[in-house]
Amino acid sequence: MKNMIEAEGLTKNYGELVAVDHIDLNVVCGEIFGFLGPNGAGKTTTVRMLTGIIKPTKGRVHIAGFDLLRDPIKAKEVMGVVPELSNAYTELTAWKNLQLMAELYGVPAKDAKARAEELLVRFGLHDRKDHKTKTFSKGMKQRLVIAMSLMSDPEILFLDEPTSGLDVMSARMIKDVLQELNNRGKTIFLTTHYMEEANQLCNRVAIINHGRIAAIAPPEELKARIGGLGRLEVSFRAHVDSSDLRRISGVTDVRESGDKTYLYTDEPGMTIQHLVDYCQSGGIEIVTLHTLTPTLEDVFIKLTGDEGGVEEMVEVDADGS
Repeated sequence: MKNMIEAEGLTKNYGELVAVDHIDLNVVCGEIFGFLGPNGAGKTTTVRMLTGIIKPTKGRVHIAGFDLLRDPIKAKEVMGVVPELSNAYTELTAWKNLQLMAELYGVPAKDAKARAEELLVRFGLHDRKDHKTKTFSKGMKQRLVIAMSLMSDPEILFLDEPTSGLDVMSARMIKDVLQELNNRGKTIFLTTHYMEEANQLCNRVAIINHGRIAAIAPPEELKARIGGLGRLEVSFRAHVDSSDLRRISGVTDVRESGDKTYLYTDEPGMTIQHLVDYCQSGGIEIVTLHTLTPTLEDVFIKLTGDEGGVEEMVEVDADGS
């Protein structure tokens, strides 16, 4: 399949600090690609290089086949960009903000009006289209900023932490719109701190740590490759001492969170049998019991939780699949 993004040997130095260290990325047309990493790992620097905001110290970037350094205008014409710190013009109405973006990208007036109407409806802002943006909540502003990035009908959309700090309804609306855009063939490059968001939306994810790529693969493949202990999520009718649960055969660790207890085990099936026997003998009632496989968060912690995490590189096939 054709690549929308091709980055080779991408490097950014700030004096002696290597913020991004010779990374290679290929993002296939029509996929949602997640870019994950701890604070200071190089995520935002990478996005700024991919979108032409800053120049790399070394390496090359092609967007939709255009060399970003040699032909930046054509490369940027196919992008929509929502940086982490972004805002609409607060003294303009929602409608005027959208029309301004259309003018900047040379969108014909007739198309701009139709597209603005469609986006305002889809983002739940149509009844506020003639209100100044300074009166909007944070969630409304973020929805408007994303709508502004879509006025040029870009082939690829870059979003840096688009749902960070938003209310549940705004975050859900944004995720639904991203999925709809992807279903229509748009390529989306998404950075996020929310592991479940990446797990739900992304076809593939890359994890960056200390400026280097630690893993690139589909979320389920990453979870399968990393492996690790299984977990039993249990809630009891009454409190059960974790020290007693640790003595159950097969249990290697016990952690409590809220009204739930997590039993870590190498053999979930056997541990369930021993847990049920233990509860029956002690007259303990189990309210819920679930078997949990490793999560994308488990993968993230394993690859970024210590200095050696990057060395556990998870390879992908040469074609990016």
